[in-house]
Amino acid sequence: MSDSTIAPPGGRSGALPLFARKAGRLIASVLVTFVGLLFVTFLIGRVVPVDPVLAVVGDRASQSTYDAAYIELGLDKPLYQQFWIYLSNALTGDLGTSMLTKKNITEDIARVFPATLELATAGIILGTLFGIPLGVLSAVHQARLLDQIVRVVGLVGYSAPIFWLGLLGLLVFYAKLGIVAGPGRIDIAYEYSVTQKTGLLLVDTAMQGQWDAFRNVLAHLALPASLLGYFSMAYISRMTRSFMLAELAQEYVTTARVKGVAEWRIIWIHALRNAAVPLVTVVALSYANLLEGSVLTETVFAWPGLGQYLTNSLQNADMNAVLGGTLVIGVIFVGLNLLSDLLYTLLDPRVRRRA
Repeated sequence: MSDSTIAPPGGRSGALPLFARKAGRLIASVLVTFVGLLFVTFLIGRVVPVDPVLAVVGDRASQSTYDAAYIELGLDKPLYQQFWIYLSNALTGDLGTSMLTKKNITEDIARVFPATLELATAGIILGTLFGIPLGVLSAVHQARLLDQIVRVVGLVGYSAPIFWLGLLGLLVFYAKLGIVAGPGRIDIAYEYSVTQKTGLLLVDTAMQGQWDAFRNVLAHLALPASLLGYFSMAYISRMTRSFMLAELAQEYVTTARVKGVAEWRIIWIHALRNAAVPLVTVVALSYANLLEGSVLTETVFAWPGLGQYLTNSLQNADMNAVLGGTLVIGVIFVGLNLLSDLLYTLLDPRVRRRA
């Protein structure tokens, strides 16, 4: 048999089945996770002490009306049939009807989610831009004054209650100094002059050339985004410091120093490039936390996003909306975890060789 008939282990013919197997495992994992998430939210909806029928018909409805709604909601069926109906509806994008707004929950979430997306994106950009450099400097100056300052700042960031920091920020920067705008996304003077095409007000105002409205939106966004940025910066800087300390202790760093490579090049190019691989997961999870964990921030700043929507739904016992929002948050986590895994594979060739 000639050598030409033998495919090399790392050749193209072996790579395709390998990629197919990995893609299949990944898709199966995502599907199982998604079904498990649906099952958990379904069970939560069945064990909470809220009668979904009364939420629909009210507590003054007659028994016949109650019974008709009970059957219409499918509550007379066995649990496995109820779950199958819930699963089928969710897969088609039907998360039910909100008892508070009387609208489809999918439409409600599509309306409020851009506000949360804009706030969380601004927060993670700030957190990453400041967190990674501070973490690197903290690792380089380990046990020195700069390291202690960064660690104390980080400790305050992930231990202080975020609603307290928000109220303090409003008191100082809005009420006292007047350098930022108050609660809300935009002043009422500009609200009805902006056509919301994407739901991202910074993008919409810039696309329409309404620069006064753009500056107003930016003034409203500055404080809550900075607060979330500080929160994420604390976590990102701490993890960056840990990863950099591990990388700076590696033999390739010692070898580079012996060869006379510039210290800045060793730190910011070689060590940071290797530390950036696990940092992808850290940043992705931080972003997911901001997307789902900004409930208190949105409440303090009257930010009309997903967090405030869930808060209002909880206060009004609108469990359909709460479960729909919870499901969306779970999908966000699964999606960002999937994205971080893919980026991890692209950035680290060792992962591709082990796959």
